[in-house]
Amino acid sequence: MLAYDIRDDYEIIEGEKFMASSPFKRHGKIVGRLMFTIGTYAFINRLGTAFSDNLDVHLPDGNLLRPDFIFVNAANDKFVFDNEDETFYGVPDMVAEIFSRLTMKRDMGIKKDIYERNGVKEYWIINPWSESIEVYLLRDGKYFLDDIYQNYPDAELKNLTEEERAEIKFEIPVAVLDSFKVKIRNIFGRYFE
Repeated sequence: MLAYDIRDDYEIIEGEKFMASSPFKRHGKIVGRLMFTIGTYAFINRLGTAFSDNLDVHLPDGNLLRPDFIFVNAANDKFVFDNEDETFYGVPDMVAEIFSRLTMKRDMGIKKDIYERNGVKEYWIINPWSESIEVYLLRDGKYFLDDIYQNYPDAELKNLTEEERAEIKFEIPVAVLDSFKVKIRNIFGRYFE
């Protein structure tokens, strides 16, 4: 096992140390909105706990990651949380990563493979520039793309036909929360709906 100072801001991916980049303003807003929508719903209904991007996650295969958002179902008893070190040992039920220009390739590639290999049931890849979310669900040990959810500005919606608007999904079902739905605008928009 590699020995590093646990207080540093880094990840260990397949034995290699990567320094974490400083999050940008929009990143923090999106994490906060995930915490507010998913975290509050889970907390009020006693379904589990959400954590933001300041938590080290030690996965069973030896990788140490710092996901932007994680959710752990209350029934998930296969983890240990060390409150003193802000460290999680085990497999979260859901993980979300928010693109930055420096992490995009890792988020879509090796980190997705690591989450899949370790059994994370639901993985969201959030693109803050296109305001889209790719949702991957684990089935028989492999991820499949559930859907790509897109935020549409009102001006763009007005230019669509009725048939085109009928095809748009305005909410994302959270599979690990029995398909509790999150409005896409509540993740990217300026105000909560």
